[in-house]
Amino acid sequence: MQKRRIGSFEVSALGLGCMNLSHAYGTPPTVEAAEQLLLRALDSGINFFDTAALYGFGANETLVGRVLKPHRSEIVLASKGGMTGIEGKRVIDGRPASLKRDCEDSLRRLQTDVIDLYYLHRWDKQVPIEDSVGALADLVQEGKLKSIGLSEISALTLRRAHAVHPITALQTEYSLWTRNPEIAVLDACRELNVAFVAFSPLARAFLTGKLLDPEAVLEAKDIRRQMPRFEPDNYAKNLELLSGIHLIAGEARCTPAQLALVWLLAKGEDIIPIFGTKQVKHLDENLGAAGVTLDKGIVKRLDALINQQTVTGPRYNAATQQEIDTEVFDA
Repeated sequence: MQKRRIGSFEVSALGLGCMNLSHAYGTPPTVEAAEQLLLRALDSGINFFDTAALYGFGANETLVGRVLKPHRSEIVLASKGGMTGIEGKRVIDGRPASLKRDCEDSLRRLQTDVIDLYYLHRWDKQVPIEDSVGALADLVQEGKLKSIGLSEISALTLRRAHAVHPITALQTEYSLWTRNPEIAVLDACRELNVAFVAFSPLARAFLTGKLLDPEAVLEAKDIRRQMPRFEPDNYAKNLELLSGIHLIAGEARCTPAQLALVWLLAKGEDIIPIFGTKQVKHLDENLGAAGVTLDKGIVKRLDALINQQTVTGPRYNAATQQEIDTEVFDA
């Protein structure tokens, strides 16, 4: 496994996003299957694991903490606060006291004395970003956090936050079909020496080439059912892009999923994609991307094939879009 850097940490070039072991994509796997997947990832060279207080309303942190506690010294552990489940509802709360409470809860569930990288999961726009980051800086001083990250944040907000305390990593969606970071925030990260953690690098399974009929296979509570790109008319148009992906993957002698991951790896050594999966076979397939190389010609062809102009539908619905701070392309 190749290595990359997040601040002072050396991490595997591909990290594991643990969310869908407990949350968001229909019925989670069994506890036994989730444990097997986490340990297989560790044995395969992944040392960067990403969770959050929100995922499963604490269940994901509990799972990750229990399974990986014996290996704590071997891993870089990331979690998030500021968006939690309270009385069965998702709540965004960036007040300093709330963030400190979230951190204490996460430390307990993760069974650790310190979290390596702790993100503000969402910016609570009712609270100045300086106040929220200031609270996280206090937790660094107390030795409960080693570094601070931000999630779904614009370049402007990143600069404001970084002026309060150094930001080690910024996490947001980035893939062939979600290019929003290329507007401004990726450049800002590079200027400020902030690592970029790319979630949903496989476009929530679209880029695997295996999700051909979401209406038939996605469960009622799967979050993709609320995303415009997965609506039947939009998705039918997006499926037309897959023939080109399969063609290029064949030329690169890899699977479409591996192609999507290695495209991100080729975009810069400061980018660390984190993928999620419920199945060991998909984990193994994704990790195969680390052995694939792409020449600049293929990267350019992929850039032209799938981008903000060729993908149909925004990535979030209007209500969710209001909750985030990332830049958007002009309509």
